[in-house]
Amino acid sequence: MSERPSRPTNDPTNAPTPGPTPGFLVWRLSMKWRGAVDRALAPLGVTHAQYSLLGSLYDVRRTGLRPSQRQLADHTGLEPLYVSKLARALAAAGLIERAEDPADTRAVQLSLTEEGREVAERAIAVVRQVMDGMLAPLGGLEGPGTQAFARELTALLEAPLDVSVDVPPGDVSLGASPTGRPSKKTKTEE
Repeated sequence: MSERPSRPTNDPTNAPTPGPTPGFLVWRLSMKWRGAVDRALAPLGVTHAQYSLLGSLYDVRRTGLRPSQRQLADHTGLEPLYVSKLARALAAAGLIERAEDPADTRAVQLSLTEEGREVAERAIAVVRQVMDGMLAPLGGLEGPGTQAFARELTALLEAPLDVSVDVPPGDVSLGASPTGRPSKKTKTEE
């Protein structure tokens, strides 16, 4: 069975489907990676998303800086609102401290607590084991195949995303408006 659905007969491109697209493969790898990390970190009571904040704070801690939630969002690639939610949960668990930024009262600075540092160190060790296992086909975490793969991913991440597309007119499905955003329901539709 193919992992990629076949194109409908009314597909305007009428292009053959040689296999999964790079975007589909990146998405699948991302989901596989996240699931593996979530399962491995569960005994520590930390999710993959929480780990991304803890691990980043652990790295930044060595420089002596206290990043703002916004800086951490930029670093991790997570939405600022999601970072705020994660930071509140980690603060409630006693793993990080949130403090008003003395230079900007609208900003919140984040730092690890002692318990957060200990959990981060344990989590980093666990995630390294997961990564080494997942990257075994490329020679493991330190293998030359992994290093080449990391360079290619970095190049893709650093490339500007100035993609404009022309969406052909047609039927809109799944409740989306012609702009691609979910349409608002009227009272009669609810």
